[in-house]
Amino acid sequence: MAKPYSQSKALWAITRASFKAIFNQPAAIFFSVLFPIIFIMIFGAFGNGVGVSYKIALEPGCDTTNVFYLDLKNNPQVRIARYPDTASMNKDLGKGKLTAVISIGVTKDSLNRQHYSVHSRTTSASSNTFGGFKQLLDYRKLVLEAALSGDKTEYVKIEDPQVSQVQQYRQIDFILPGQLGFSILFSTLFGIAFTFFNLREQLVLKRFYASPVNRINILLGIGTSRLFFQLMNVVVLILVGHFFMNFTLRHGTWTAIQMILMSVVMLFLLMGVGLIFSSIVKSDTTIPLWINLFGFPQIMLSGTFFTIEVFPKWLQLICNILPMTQLNNALRKISFEGLSLLDCGKELGIMAIWIVIAYVIAAKVIRWE
Repeated sequence: MAKPYSQSKALWAITRASFKAIFNQPAAIFFSVLFPIIFIMIFGAFGNGVGVSYKIALEPGCDTTNVFYLDLKNNPQVRIARYPDTASMNKDLGKGKLTAVISIGVTKDSLNRQHYSVHSRTTSASSNTFGGFKQLLDYRKLVLEAALSGDKTEYVKIEDPQVSQVQQYRQIDFILPGQLGFSILFSTLFGIAFTFFNLREQLVLKRFYASPVNRINILLGIGTSRLFFQLMNVVVLILVGHFFMNFTLRHGTWTAIQMILMSVVMLFLLMGVGLIFSSIVKSDTTIPLWINLFGFPQIMLSGTFFTIEVFPKWLQLICNILPMTQLNNALRKISFEGLSLLDCGKELGIMAIWIVIAYVIAAKVIRWE
């Protein structure tokens, strides 16, 4: 009696062979591990330098009709954010997303001249930008007083700021999650797309298809090897960032595990996209074109290198539906704020929609020969 074919052994053999094949491509290792580390070091070296734009908010009841406020509002270096409630404003202030929250009081002297008192509060998370903003306030005070009168009367008084101590948000806390996404995006797309294309062109997939191996095991075997390889890269990048560049892991190992699990969701999505590209192209020379068409908008518009708040509102709407934006936002929430996957429901929901779309298309276009 013939011995039954072992699907589990077939799955293991395909996974092991595909995993070994990855290390036969030194370029893949360079671009997925060393290249992001280089980017992390370059952008992390920027440190806590002062930026040229300051995002501030106003205390409830702040006078917005006075000359000093209008001068700040029209200053190209100042962006005034509006919040529906004080709680959300204070939350962003604590995260370093706001340079300061200010209040401007107006009084009149005996000669009916207006005097302005500027109060500000900030946190240690914004220490990299508040110094520059304080200098801007002092300069605008001198300009306004020179315009109001030639005497030495002090019309504007900049009060000492109220500074709360919170965990500092460093440049590396923004850059490293973006570089994780950068590594995952391109190395997974290139790895999956080229692997399946070459297997199809060499008729390996056709032979697998004709064998007793289930088709799902063929896909799982190759996909699992790529998944493990990319997770190794994620772990390496997190460890390098944490131990050598002081990247924040709010809850230590548990935070790292949450980041890895979030990366798995993105990897699963990108494997579906890679399958689509490998199936629709007619030659391997067009694979990079498709990957770049999909990948570069993700990189530039997803907050990988800089916040998407620098874009116009209409473009931010597009940015917020991209899967890479959701990955970057979720990784930063998990690492710096200490949230869990359960707190990233919005990000996971949008990524789930992308996953469904990707695999529905992949199921329709995938070719075995």
